[in-house]
Amino acid sequence: MRSFSVKQVAATIIVITAIGVAAFYLVVGTKKIPTEVKESILAKVSGSIIKTLGNSLEGRKIQSYTYGTGKTNLLFVGGIHGGYEWNSVVLAYTFIDYLDEHPEVVPENLTITVIPSLNPDGLHKVGGKEGRFEISDVSTDKAVLASGRFNAREVDLNRNFDCKWQPKSTWQSKTVSAGTAPFSEPEAVILKKIVLENKYSAVVFWHSQSNGVYASQCEKGILPGTLDVMNIYSKASGYPAVKTFDAYVTTGAAEDWLASINIPAVTVELKTHETIEWDKNLAGIKALMGSFQK
Repeated sequence: MRSFSVKQVAATIIVITAIGVAAFYLVVGTKKIPTEVKESILAKVSGSIIKTLGNSLEGRKIQSYTYGTGKTNLLFVGGIHGGYEWNSVVLAYTFIDYLDEHPEVVPENLTITVIPSLNPDGLHKVGGKEGRFEISDVSTDKAVLASGRFNAREVDLNRNFDCKWQPKSTWQSKTVSAGTAPFSEPEAVILKKIVLENKYSAVVFWHSQSNGVYASQCEKGILPGTLDVMNIYSKASGYPAVKTFDAYVTTGAAEDWLASINIPAVTVELKTHETIEWDKNLAGIKALMGSFQK
């Protein structure tokens, strides 16, 4: 029987591996791989399932990152107000990076989904980039920052949902467009679709800069589950718990639409437009996940 040296065996393995890799790229190179398949391949590398949910008015991707395989689903959403609240996007990506590094923090019975930037066109107005960006990319011009709140059709997306919707709504002392009908904007439709496809036990929206955890409600008042989510996140993070936003009247808010379909939802408002208060929010996130753990 012929004997082989360790070096010969190692060389043989390397050659076989090289042939396999070459064959893979030959196949991939001759076929158009669907986007969802490419994203699944990337997901296996990062530990998350990365999915393109759709595109904004200007064609920018709106993506979700999902961790865990449990039956209880939680959703976290950043950037509905685009570049005006760019730090909510940074917070969402920071959470994604944390989950990539620490996937073990997700309880076995949970699935965590993060949409880091629901309004990429508004973000692009301020930062000039799609997806991740550097803080140094962000404009300091107040008019530019304010314009980044809206999508490419100058609609306030957080006024475009089906709860007390009106064509015109309010932001501070300003009148803003809420679209031509509930869900007239593709970004709002994308959120609606993922919500209706998944039975979320709770949804958290990150905004800035009203410094608090705000409950949601529509025609039937605050859901008991919403009060639980608000209090849990508030207690752990240190943000004040606020049952009702009364600074001015708002209509068509995403979190209030969720209340109308019996999904607990809260808005976490960061203290400023510049910081992400990571330690506070991580504490709130962990407490919320822990409250759903079995």
